[in-house]
Amino acid sequence: MTTAHTQAVDRLVAAIETIVTDRDVRVPDETIVARVATPLAALVATDDWIDPAFAAPDPDRYRQYLLHRDPENRFSVVSFVWGPGQATPIHDHRVWGLIGVLRGAEIDQRYARTDDGTLVPVGAPTRLEAGAVATLSPDTGDIHRVFNAHDDRVSISIHVYGADIGTVERAIYTEAGTAKPFVSGYAAPDAEPAKVAA
Repeated sequence: MTTAHTQAVDRLVAAIETIVTDRDVRVPDETIVARVATPLAALVATDDWIDPAFAAPDPDRYRQYLLHRDPENRFSVVSFVWGPGQATPIHDHRVWGLIGVLRGAEIDQRYARTDDGTLVPVGAPTRLEAGAVATLSPDTGDIHRVFNAHDDRVSISIHVYGADIGTVERAIYTEAGTAKPFVSGYAAPDAEPAKVAA
C-alpha cells in the first residue's frame, strides 16, 4: 500500500475509534452515523490517496475491498469499485453504515416493505456525486440498490459499517420481497488493475 493510502485510512480509523470506543454505552445508530459522516467526508474530499490495488474494477461485477477491519469487530472500512454500468441487487446490511463517494457518482435507491411483504422504492433515486456522504441503518431503513451512475467509467465509494461487513449474513431481495441469504466476503487486491471496457 502507498503511504498516502495508509495515512488516509489510518486517520479515518482513528476518528471512528473515538466515536465507537465505549462498547458499554448503547449509542443510537443515528448518532454514530452522524458523527462518522464528518471524518468520512474529509476522506472522500480528495481523490489522490487510494492505492490502485484497492481501486481496480472487474469487468463482470462490482468489487468490495477491505481497507480496515476493527480487531474488536466494531466496524470495517471498505472500498467499492464499480465498473461502467454495474449495480448491486436489492440488499440489506443489518448494521449501521455510511457511503462516501470518492470518484465518479452513484445512484442510491432505497426500498421499504409494504404490508404484503413486497418491496417498493422509497422516493426517487438519489444521485451521489464525488464528495457526497449518505447514511443507512436498520433503525431507519437499510434496504437499497446501488448503481454506478456512469456507463462509461469507473466509480469508487468508501463505505464504513458497524461490523466486519464481509462476514455478516445478510440478504438480497426480489421486488416481491423474497430473501436469499448471502455473505459478501471481500475481493483480493490486484497487483495490476483490471482493464474494463467502456
